[in-house]
Amino acid sequence: MTIRKTVLSNGLTILTEAMPHIKSVSLGVWLKKGSRHERESDNGISHFIEHLVFKGTKTRTAQDIALVIDKLGGQVDAFTGKEYTCFYFRALDEHLSVAIDLVTDIVISPRFDVADIEKERKVIFEEIRMVEDTPDELLYDLFSQSYWKGHPLSRPIQGTIASVKKMTPARLEGHFRKSYVPSQMVIAAAGSLEHDSLVKMIRKGFDKLQGPPANGKVSPPRFFPGVIKREKKNLEQLHVCMGMRSFPTSSKDRYALFVLNTILGGNMSSRLWQRVREREGLAYSVFSAVNSFLDCGFLMIYAATNPAEGDRVVALIVEELRKLRKEPPTRSEIAVAKENLKGSLMLSLESSSSRMMNLARQEIYFGRQFSMTDIMKSLEGVRPAHLQEMADELLDDNPTALAALGRTARFRSDRRSLRF
Repeated sequence: MTIRKTVLSNGLTILTEAMPHIKSVSLGVWLKKGSRHERESDNGISHFIEHLVFKGTKTRTAQDIALVIDKLGGQVDAFTGKEYTCFYFRALDEHLSVAIDLVTDIVISPRFDVADIEKERKVIFEEIRMVEDTPDELLYDLFSQSYWKGHPLSRPIQGTIASVKKMTPARLEGHFRKSYVPSQMVIAAAGSLEHDSLVKMIRKGFDKLQGPPANGKVSPPRFFPGVIKREKKNLEQLHVCMGMRSFPTSSKDRYALFVLNTILGGNMSSRLWQRVREREGLAYSVFSAVNSFLDCGFLMIYAATNPAEGDRVVALIVEELRKLRKEPPTRSEIAVAKENLKGSLMLSLESSSSRMMNLARQEIYFGRQFSMTDIMKSLEGVRPAHLQEMADELLDDNPTALAALGRTARFRSDRRSLRF
């Protein structure tokens, strides 16, 4: 491994991984705070700030920022998640100092101009409306709001029109000053770089950033199983999302869960894909996925189908879950799942952006880095008996939730339909 770590005197963590065979560098400034760290009245404020930092700084206008981004010829962007916010770039190594100067400026010195705030507020309103027109995103929000009712994880990352409308310049700037402190930040970089030189460039801008350690504590959610439906007649398909409680990101059982998920619905040879799509022809898209957070997680299953076939699709999914308990994964299924996971991981790490994100997420969730050898050994160590035990644990009286979006008038599935 060519990974190095430096912690500045103000608490800022810097991680790098050298990839000398390429000419690009990917760097991300990660804040260990996202939408779950917001008060209910501030829902969406992290996302609003993520937008605002690109609207201008004390020394640059929005157009100045756009011109620098275009001259870099790479990519500069940001995103907000439930548990972190990230500002990142990918550029040629010859442009590294310019890119770092830009990211430093927008993260440390946004100006929060009143006119910019009002314009960006309208942009965010459109983003919220866009989610209304994106069934899979809207369904995920609907599921989360029901499954984690009342908890910060249940709220949409972008907030609501009502909550965003109430955010004043003073509230936005106050949240920024309180949250963007060095002890809550990680800077990760991968690509054609030299660690000490990069640290020197970052120190120049970030050394002056100060602030008391922010409270990053969170409380785990309660789970509310059940079925929730939302009628949306302009959709041609019925979209369904089923979820059952699983494990936090750092769980020792995470590798077994990845293998089990891959067998269930993680690829084209998976049980759900083969049964629902290939044998029955009832869905174009059907899959399962692991959703994990600091202190909780759920195994999600998604499918989109003809509204007249919604109950049939749910019944088939439940049937496959029952089989997963009764019919342990075969050695062949396990071998395919492991190779699929290893191959996907290896291919993703050919990208400097993926390596940068991997560095940051491992630091945020584990406080350490796992080598490729560590990960491969852990995947190889998953045994059939472990998968059988996990299937029993996940499907034995586990509170299960289901959300349905679209033409739901003929959809009859209820909690009794979700017994395994």
